[in-house]
Amino acid sequence: MEVRTTRFGVIDIAEDRVITFNDGLLGFADRKRYCLLQPGDDACFFWLQCVDDPNLAFVVTDPSFFEPEYSVPIRPEQMEALEIKKLEDAQVFVIVNKIDDQLTGNFQGPLIINTLDKVGEQIVLADKRWTTRHPLMRVSSSSQQTASA
Repeated sequence: MEVRTTRFGVIDIAEDRVITFNDGLLGFADRKRYCLLQPGDDACFFWLQCVDDPNLAFVVTDPSFFEPEYSVPIRPEQMEALEIKKLEDAQVFVIVNKIDDQLTGNFQGPLIINTLDKVGEQIVLADKRWTTRHPLMRVSSSSQQTASA
């Protein structure tokens, strides 16, 4: 299927790569279908592109790349809603934001995706150890320009 994006133009993805968030994402309840775009084989950041809105895409990452102790407790009713039979069939991502020179992850509102059935849900954790702006890494500013002599 063809997916129109503002960042990558028109891309072709297989129908079975569409992830459905039945309740949408926080703030985007009416946008339910997304695909995960991987910029390279060894990438740790991905694009979660809305299939139905070319302008809507989020940078996401696997939080365990940055916090090995991070875990998301999945309640039985959430496993049932996502049709997850084994925890190994679930993948957790967090949405990434850039604030000044800092990349942060929304560790309080992770995305849980059933990797087999391509169904996802964004949940809100009650655990106050994690925030919506958990520091991931610093990035250098590419806006610095040098004057030519």
